[in-house]
Amino acid sequence: MSELASLTSVTLAGPFADVKARAAAAVEAARDELLDLSHRIHANPEPAFEERYASAACAEVVERHGFAVERPVGSLETAVRGRITGGKGPNGPRIAVLSEYDALPGLGHGCGHNTMAASGVGAAVALAAVRDAWAGEVVFLGTPAEERGSGKEVMLRDGLFEGVDAALLYHPCDRNHVECAPLASEDVNITFTGFAAHAASDPTKGRNALDAMIALFVSVGLWRQQLPDHCRVHGIIAEGGTAANIIPSRTTAWFMIRSADQAFYDGVMKPRFTALCEAAAMAADVEVTVDYSGYASSMKHNRTIAELWVANAEAYGIVDQGMDPNSGSTDMANVSWAVPAIHPDLAISDTPVPGHTIEFREAAATPRADRTILLASTLVAQTALDLLLDPERSAAAWREFRGE
Repeated sequence: MSELASLTSVTLAGPFADVKARAAAAVEAARDELLDLSHRIHANPEPAFEERYASAACAEVVERHGFAVERPVGSLETAVRGRITGGKGPNGPRIAVLSEYDALPGLGHGCGHNTMAASGVGAAVALAAVRDAWAGEVVFLGTPAEERGSGKEVMLRDGLFEGVDAALLYHPCDRNHVECAPLASEDVNITFTGFAAHAASDPTKGRNALDAMIALFVSVGLWRQQLPDHCRVHGIIAEGGTAANIIPSRTTAWFMIRSADQAFYDGVMKPRFTALCEAAAMAADVEVTVDYSGYASSMKHNRTIAELWVANAEAYGIVDQGMDPNSGSTDMANVSWAVPAIHPDLAISDTPVPGHTIEFREAAATPRADRTILLASTLVAQTALDLLLDPERSAAAWREFRGE
């Protein structure tokens, strides 16, 4: 029995087994459509806020399967919303299934977002196929700019998660686990502005913006010695000057600062990093601007929904391997503070492969990844069905969310 075939040949148990089996069959029926979508997005990588091809491709598929689609929606050109009401009426939970589709600059889909795009679409297709069984609404959200810019945070501000009772999104990995602990994170764009002069004949007339940038990087390197293990600081120089014989009048850098401890990030890391930038500018007698953007928070993991995911996954032989020990950052965490949410990982490789690498990019377009797309589509749909078909479970997720 192949892994693909097992999606429909597994005998499901527990509540709603028949409807869940129909959802799995709908994923299987859409197999070619979903895998073609993943491969096309993988072959046409687009960075944050520029995902025109991917967003259109996802929108076309969900619209073809009965969703009323808005594109663009909100303030982001590449955001998508599709909505479909259950055959038993609108009075029921509202469940969001999400897709990501942005790529990494210069690397392509080194985080496997093509698989996330296709699996979110696949879950939406499956839920539409069994809409006769449930009441409420399924909301498909195509979410831009996870890698940089926190598109979901923008969509939250745009009100696109209002009224949603749960949000579900899978992520590719080299392990299977339901819980993750992403770091609070922000992008920081730093610009030092000095005054240009001839570096040989009139160096005393210049104010060197590159000196400030070098001072900043040295300061960050020293600061790391005292930072707790849950913190990360990393950056690149985007602009360092124009010629060796000109005192640089302008330099720019892109940093990311992160911490697993939200309070430490807000109260210590962010103000300290700003102070380091200002100190470097003072040392070089230049001006500085420090712009923070793309905020991603730590995660508010909903165990009520996670238990549903784990039970559905176990039916397919997927055992939860525990907390992910390697944490990055994600704007899905921002969503988790607005509505009950989970962000589980499923393996697209049978061997360890670190994310944001060429190796992970290649893994995201393999038959192994294709199998995971179909499995993720099925598990997201089945977990959504647990909430749609038993509104008390949705209510329980909210009680946990509110700490009741």
